[in-house]
Formats: sequence, structure tokens, C-alpha cells
Amino acid sequence: MSQDQVQGHDHPSAPSLQDRVIQALRTCYDPEIPVNIYDLGLVYDLKADEEAGDVYIKMTLTAPSCPVAGMIPKQVERAVQRVPGVKNVQVDLVWEPPWDRSMMSDAAKLQLGLDIGFGDIVPLSRLES
Repeated sequence: MSQDQVQGHDHPSAPSLQDRVIQALRTCYDPEIPVNIYDLGLVYDLKADEEAGDVYIKMTLTAPSCPVAGMIPKQVERAVQRVPGVKNVQVDLVWEPPWDRSMMSDAAKLQLGLDIGFGDIVPLSRLES
């Protein structure tokens, strides 16, 4: 029996505020890179207080000279503010530690065609001969 059934609920648990905020962050993109800012590893810290509705995000950009440095944090704030249950959003833009490719998720690396650490990929046909 599931926890929801034990508590008398017939529906699965709703996603947490943190999960809903992450989904909102995945709608935000650096216009020069076709991967969302969350999977790029630009979000260094995320705190979501379910009861108060407060969300704190510490993030960076790919480079301090990024031409959209003023635009992306505002885009993040707007996207998170639309999440049900969010009352206050604070976005802090930081430059330390500097962002690098190792901070990207494996999905982002694959999407951009980067090596994800499995070494050389050998075609199956070469293994069978």
C-alpha cells in the first residue's frame, strides 16, 4: 500500500515546490546555447521554502562577458515567480566558482555532442570481427 493510500489520498503526491521550481528553470535558456540553464549547470544553489513560498537561487553565467548577463537572471525570476506556491524569488548572480563544462548534466553534454566520460565509442561491427 502506498503512503498516499495510508493517508487516505487516492492521488499520488504533488511535486514539491523545489521540483516545480526546477521545472521552471528548465524553461530558461541562454540564447546562444540550446540547453536550459539548469542542465547547463548554471544554477549553483536552490532553496525553496514550501511553507513561506520563498525561493532563493544562486546562479552564474557561462562567462562574465556574456552579452545577456542582465537578461537571464530576470528571465529566471519571472519563470519562477509563475510557479504555483511561490511568493518571493531572490536570484543572486555570482562569478565564483567560474562555470565550466564539467558542471553540465550528462543530458546537456549529449545534447551538445560533448564527451560524457565513457571514452572512445567503438562500433559494434568492430567488436564482432
